[in-house]
Amino acid sequence: MASPIAVAGTRVSGPALSEHEHRVQLRRAVIASTVGTAIEWYDFFLYSTMTGLVFAKLFFPNSDPFVGTLNAFGIYAVGFAARPVGAAIFGHYGDRIGRKSTLIATLMLMGIATFLVALVPTYTTIGVWGAVFLTVLRFIQGVGVGGEWGGSVLMSMEWARSSKSRGFVASWPQLGVPLGLFLANLAVLAFSRMSGDAFLTWGWRIPFALSLLLVGIGLYIRLGILETPVFTRLVADKRVVRAPMRESLRRHSREIILSALARMAEQAPFYVFTAFVFSYGTGTLHVSRDFLLGGVLTAAVLSLVAVPLSGHLSDRIGRRKMYLIGAAATGVFGFAYFGLLNTGVPLLMFIAIMLSNIPHDMMYGPQAALIAESFTGHLRYSGASLGYQLASLIAGGPAPLIATWLLGRTHTAYSIAAYILFCSVCSLVAVAMMRDHTGKDID
Repeated sequence: MASPIAVAGTRVSGPALSEHEHRVQLRRAVIASTVGTAIEWYDFFLYSTMTGLVFAKLFFPNSDPFVGTLNAFGIYAVGFAARPVGAAIFGHYGDRIGRKSTLIATLMLMGIATFLVALVPTYTTIGVWGAVFLTVLRFIQGVGVGGEWGGSVLMSMEWARSSKSRGFVASWPQLGVPLGLFLANLAVLAFSRMSGDAFLTWGWRIPFALSLLLVGIGLYIRLGILETPVFTRLVADKRVVRAPMRESLRRHSREIILSALARMAEQAPFYVFTAFVFSYGTGTLHVSRDFLLGGVLTAAVLSLVAVPLSGHLSDRIGRRKMYLIGAAATGVFGFAYFGLLNTGVPLLMFIAIMLSNIPHDMMYGPQAALIAESFTGHLRYSGASLGYQLASLIAGGPAPLIATWLLGRTHTAYSIAAYILFCSVCSLVAVAMMRDHTGKDID
């Protein structure tokens, strides 16, 4: 019987597993990846939701409301700027010491940073230093989530034995996004029902503090899984490289750039629909935050079906084709979305928010496999993570800022819809240039 292999202190399973044991480990890996990712996205989205609702008031109270919102979204964007940093750091260790250890580290980093947000004093207590501390913690959040995606996707995908189901299996960690979105908005909705100014005074801190409990649950689940068979083979074959990030940039620069551009239609509109909508809805349309939270919650629930379904469809019709359909649908939907919101009719507004994630999900389901399959096994964590997270600099991070600026400049939300269309065109071109590995064996 082969003995376990140790790599930089990481225990990698050596003995061959039976078919039943392999299925058990696949199930555990999928659950651990999905639950852990949901917790990390809860942390990330909680900040996003609070930015549009309370941070401008608490940390920039002396600013014009428009300027205060821009400042708050500026700090929000810091988390996205940090995500490529997290991808570089954890991508390196994910390809050096393994997927499991790296995922445990990202979960702890994200959870502790989110918990500390609950303790940050506001402007009335320590002045501008409150915003400074918030910025530092947001950066740490970004580093954590920047390393999370690659590991969680690979932990699931690399346990999949059949190449014909990789899109479906890899889509499950993607459910962390709608699950995290649902939990974050549910927490805000629950505590925002406090009477008077209690929520604005101290109630907003509770959802951040709860992060520590969720991290404990996530760690318990992740500690019980084995390293992936792919990484085990890489170690046994002595294919682990000393500087995987440098090698990824040298050998896969084309794939990294195309992966980042492919995400523009998925990421930028998503943060317009789930973060910017709160400032636009309460400030311009004058609807209640609970109405907006209810719509986003419903959208998140629909995504729990749409994401894995899209991943499954990508196994049938091809990863690239499924993604192109979603990107085209997003470009058109932006105009319908703001058209329905601007009617002021509650039912139509709710429908717009409820359906806003569907075009996104058509891309997000197959996206994990589409990007991860583009990189060779010993560079996959580094290359896929960097390509995925670089989109944060050109899409997700700037999106609410650009949307706020466009609205202030043009005084019409259709300029934001035009921006969404631009992002969609960029993704259509990039995805058309990517190789489709659907159904093919990968190392």
